[in-house]
Amino acid sequence: MNENMYTRRILLAEDEDAMRAYLARALENAGYEVAAVDRGTAALPLLEGSHFDLLLSDIVMPEMDGIELAQRCAELSPRTKVMFITGFAAVTLKASREQPQAKVLSKPFHLKDLVLEVERVFEEQAIATR
Repeated sequence: MNENMYTRRILLAEDEDAMRAYLARALENAGYEVAAVDRGTAALPLLEGSHFDLLLSDIVMPEMDGIELAQRCAELSPRTKVMFITGFAAVTLKASREQPQAKVLSKPFHLKDLVLEVERVFEEQAIATR
């Protein structure tokens, strides 16, 4: 798995129940520790209370969208990487403009692709910190 024995922690924010369960299971099967919430506002106390290596967030959610959540994440936990998932092309453009360092994965995607993209984010982070 990873070269270090540390289990990567992912905070998943996805408002659609079936999608959230599906993504969380795939990431856990790939060896990650996942905390899943159904809205951005529910993610904030978790970001304040503990460290996550990655925030994986849907962009379109009630109460607080993924972009606003990513901005709050940058304040609360600046070392946490951000990756967005979305089914809306126009939203992808907005996310790329407002969070240029964040990866955007467009729905529909294969779970294998999600896991590969997450691994790529962590590889880039490992190279950057060497």
